[in-house]
Amino acid sequence: MLPVTAEDHLNGPVAVLANSTAGRGRYSALLPRLLDGLAAAGRPIRLLTATGPAEAEAACRAAVADGAGALVAIGGDGTVHRVLQAVAGTDVPFGPIPAGTGNDFALDTGFPADPLAAAEVIASALRDGRSRAVDLARMVGFDGTVRWYGAVLAAGFDAIVNERANRMRWPRGPRRYDLAILAELARLRPRRYTLRLDGVPHELDAVLVAVGNCPTYGGGMRICPDADPTDGLLDVVVAGRVNRRTLIRVKPRIYQGTHVSHPLVRSFRARTVELSAEGITTYADGERSLGLPVTISAVRGALRLLR
Repeated sequence: MLPVTAEDHLNGPVAVLANSTAGRGRYSALLPRLLDGLAAAGRPIRLLTATGPAEAEAACRAAVADGAGALVAIGGDGTVHRVLQAVAGTDVPFGPIPAGTGNDFALDTGFPADPLAAAEVIASALRDGRSRAVDLARMVGFDGTVRWYGAVLAAGFDAIVNERANRMRWPRGPRRYDLAILAELARLRPRRYTLRLDGVPHELDAVLVAVGNCPTYGGGMRICPDADPTDGLLDVVVAGRVNRRTLIRVKPRIYQGTHVSHPLVRSFRARTVELSAEGITTYADGERSLGLPVTISAVRGALRLLR
């Protein structure tokens, strides 16, 4: 097999990863119209097939290796996360069509919330050969595993809640997450974290730690309100020794980003963040990711967006 060249990518088909279960399936009927909208760019469309997250990621990597000219994700942040593993650090441009329960990366990087409008934006960029560079966060685990994320890494209370919800077999749907929150609130305690921010160490007790390339996570919560995916920096937001009552009172303020003014909340900014704590598995773009310790770096221009 001949190696894939930059010219192959330039002229290659547009590979599309569509998650039919994203957004609890409410956008699945739109798929034919979305594909037609993308095809208006005059490029061949190749719909990728996968039965689960691992297969989806492998299909995206194979598409890049086979010379795809662009990748498009139809789904939420989880679908975007799978595609990022394949396109990060390459010259293959990417377009997210928001069709999930959480579409934080797509909205934070300027794509319309309406899926059909987002498809039009992507088709226009494909037609004109237009893309713009944004940063991604690159994670390296203690064993050398490398993962990328676009929005926010959760490494505190929210990650712990996600772990519990994923272990629960009942109930199904969002009610399971609500019950997981109640269970973990009852067990809430600060944990000892070690942060190294561009080499400068910080020892602190905290209940919530978030590392943002973009401002929002969880479907619009502005956990890192000043994060900018074009500044080459990561924003770190830490809620310290917060009790249950304070956390319940402060958490709604995250939607406006005003929680950072609370005296127990601290914000930092760095190019490289080394983060460690006992017993924490991180969640990146809402997806289960690496256990601590991890090293996270902002990589300038690691992704080319079709905008």
